[in-house]
Amino acid sequence: MANKDYDQLKAKLEENKIWPLLYMFKFIAPNEDGKVKQVESLLPKGGEISHKHTKNLKYVSVSCKVKMPNAQSIVDVMERITKIEGIISL
Repeated sequence: MANKDYDQLKAKLEENKIWPLLYMFKFIAPNEDGKVKQVESLLPKGGEISHKHTKNLKYVSVSCKVKMPNAQSIVDVMERITKIEGIISL
């Protein structure tokens, strides 16, 4: 995601005036080299994490529902996780 995309995401999130907000992070990770564990380690603590594997087990969808205090905290998590090579943010 480019900085412009993060700015747009933050602006849309800030339209919500009720914080904290229950937010769902969703990423697709290659099922190799500990990528799923890397994603999990960067997700906010206390979230409800779920996984779904592709049929051929090549990729894993990692979802996390968690209360976030503000828009910037969501952007911060997205920026950290999308730096991992091969990660797709949904």
